[in-house]
Amino acid sequence: MTPPRTGHRYLDDGGPVLAFAHRGGAYHPELEGLENTAHAFRHAVALGYRYLETDVHATRDGVLLAFHDAALDRVTDRAGPIAQLTAAEVAEALVGGRERVPTLRSLLEEFPAARFNIDLKADAAVPLLAELVSTEAMADRVLVGSFSPRRLAAFRRLTGGRVATSAHPLEVVAFKVLPGGRLARLVTRGRVAALQVPHHRKQFRVVTPGLVRRAHAGGAHVHVWTVDDPDEMELLLDLGVDGLMTDRTDILKDVLVRRGAWPPATEGGR
Repeated sequence: MTPPRTGHRYLDDGGPVLAFAHRGGAYHPELEGLENTAHAFRHAVALGYRYLETDVHATRDGVLLAFHDAALDRVTDRAGPIAQLTAAEVAEALVGGRERVPTLRSLLEEFPAARFNIDLKADAAVPLLAELVSTEAMADRVLVGSFSPRRLAAFRRLTGGRVATSAHPLEVVAFKVLPGGRLARLVTRGRVAALQVPHHRKQFRVVTPGLVRRAHAGGAHVHVWTVDDPDEMELLLDLGVDGLMTDRTDILKDVLVRRGAWPPATEGGR
């Protein structure tokens, strides 16, 4: 199945299947405990990944950090909400006892050939990210999403549709329940470049042939998170999804290589 044309280079020249290294490949056997670190993203790029998934929070002094949680406590040797700390204070924390929390800017600079899928985790991060991706070259390198409709609306307003964005939950519902993809696109005002969804939500199956069909008819990709089982990867690829996010970058690469869908070698993402 050929992915639909979305009008965004980020998606339209990525090949038949986009392979996303979720937080750099958080549960790869060599990376456990080092999610969202520069080391994890280097590892993913060395495997051949061109699409890297991360999250962003903003420090008290306005620095964007690639970090999932609102507080340092779970994965670092320090504690405290990121929003209440300065970048210098966060720089003292070590992820997994060894790696610094990277800034988003540093990752974009270190991996100029890579593309980033960014989840907006905080209101304060919205204008900072919009400013960071304000140039055309940078806009082509990111896809931005959020579970917060308000946060995503603010980002879209600030970037004027130049940056690809994924659907927030209410927009996903439109593609799930409306009878056609073109109607769903009309209802969502053409703002959705991709549906990024789980395969299941509790007992509810989110990704179905009908959802994929409606998304494609509405000019949107379907990306599924976070898939670490090879049989599930095969099932979803057979359904025609356009991308998979995984913590097991080794397993997804093996599946795509076996299917002849692994992307050709690039300049290593740097």
